[in-house]
Amino acid sequence: MTAAVPVGISQRSLPPTEFGERRFGLDRRWFPFLEVCGLVGVPLPNLAGVAVRTAEALGLRGLVLTGGDDLGRHGGPTPDRDETERALLGWASAARLPVLGVCRGAQLLLDAHGAELVAVDGHVAVRHVLSDGRPVNSYHRRAALSVSPPLRVTATCGPVVEAFEHERAAITGIMWHPEREEPPSPEDVRLVRRLFGSTPCAR
Repeated sequence: MTAAVPVGISQRSLPPTEFGERRFGLDRRWFPFLEVCGLVGVPLPNLAGVAVRTAEALGLRGLVLTGGDDLGRHGGPTPDRDETERALLGWASAARLPVLGVCRGAQLLLDAHGAELVAVDGHVAVRHVLSDGRPVNSYHRRAALSVSPPLRVTATCGPVVEAFEHERAAITGIMWHPEREEPPSPEDVRLVRRLFGSTPCAR
């Protein structure tokens, strides 16, 4: 049986409950998608220091930055998530571990590499076709129209950057949600397996 590769996965910070509890959340569809990709996702809390120490203690071998909400500088409501994801990106980069950014996660990668995020129309709750002819889902209000080295664009939709990768590091960003495709897209599965060096899990 092939051992799954353990990777950290970021979570949303949810609004306080009626009792003032602050909780974290993650779409359940991430777990079967990652399993198909040969990965096991370990949810990390939006407590920057705790998240990094947890990732180190568990020997995680990569990082997935998930979607949901805007970055704080663009009106997002969860500065604790911004801080945590930036700290985790620093940890993964220093350890030369692979990183996948999805939607908001891709925006965080773009922002961290100096790309400008602008408002875009017609990209929320729609399907559109990428420059390579592939249809994907779309749920984002902001995106980049260009990137600078060390990032390079790998897919667009019109002028909007939809996918990119780092020229030297194992860092990839995609603006669609692979976990929301049922069944999983073979192209997404191949992309994730290639990035993390994983193989299908035996069932």
